Amino acid sequence: MAGRFAPRPTRTTVRGGHVAVPAGVPRQAAAPGKVRTVVPDGPLDLGLVLGPLKRGPGDPTFRAMPDGSVWRACRTPAGAGTLRLTGRGDEVRGEAWGPGADWLLEQLPELLGAADEPSAFVPRHRLLAVTRHRRPGLRLTRTGLVLESLIPSILEQKVTTDEAYRAWRLLVRKFGEPAPGPAPGRMCVMPDAAAWRLIPSWEWHRAGVDNKRASTILRAVRVAARLEEAVRMPPAQAQARLEVVPGIGPWTSAEVVQRSHGAADAVTVGDLHLPGIVGFALAGDRDADDSVMLELLEPYAGQRHRAARLILLSGRVPARRAPRMPRGDIGRL
Repeated sequence: MAGRFAPRPTRTTVRGGHVAVPAGVPRQAAAPGKVRTVVPDGPLDLGLVLGPLKRGPGDPTFRAMPDGSVWRACRTPAGAGTLRLTGRGDEVRGEAWGPGADWLLEQLPELLGAADEPSAFVPRHRLLAVTRHRRPGLRLTRTGLVLESLIPSILEQKVTTDEAYRAWRLLVRKFGEPAPGPAPGRMCVMPDAAAWRLIPSWEWHRAGVDNKRASTILRAVRVAARLEEAVRMPPAQAQARLEVVPGIGPWTSAEVVQRSHGAADAVTVGDLHLPGIVGFALAGDRDADDSVMLELLEPYAGQRHRAARLILLSGRVPARRAPRMPRGDIGRL
């Protein structure tokens, strides 16, 4: 079997949201698409900016290639679209295909963090100051898409990340559509709202998604148009609209607006690990809960999500004291 398959890349996604983007390997010429070039007004690291959009190493909607390019397959308001991003010196070149190509290129500056204000962050802890110095290319992306982040966030509720990534991968590949243009093999655009509603109950089960999460997704896609309107609202109002749907709480809504809005202050509460990580990094308290975490992040009001991102990227996390949460698979039942 040696040589028949390309070697599988190692897992590079971390909780801080960083995708390793290698460089130096030439890529075969692709069919030309619509092109736009953006010149950021400061340092920009594609891996750091787009890392939170990747849902595991096998995400069919996201691919970081050996030639340094990053590919995204999206369901835009104009239809399916594929976007390829390549950094060239001080500029980023975006090339897009499909019905959603124009929309993707129009949104490109905000996807790259043009609406973000990194200078608004004032570090008050040495750890954060050092991490920001080492990661000058960190910007908060704004996708302008709600459902794209909402559905995988619901899949991640109260299960291991491996289980959630597997469910997202299986469902998108089976019920999505091939990414337009010369996208790398097996890239797919996620299903539209109507297609999500038509997924049979046994397919949710086979993907390892319990009835509670599946029902939440079905309730959300029934009002998909109203939820997508939230991108034009301030993050707090957008979260309130999302939380009207039963099954969507503060944890899920924060995870969504961090990506859809680039919300710098949308700190995730209700997370199993984040309070202990923040408490350990800023106060040596690995047993911190949400209230302690919010108190420690209070000096960063308005930039609490950015502070949490920098803490996660710093690598300062408490040592594990217990075995990993066991992975379940209801599809085997």
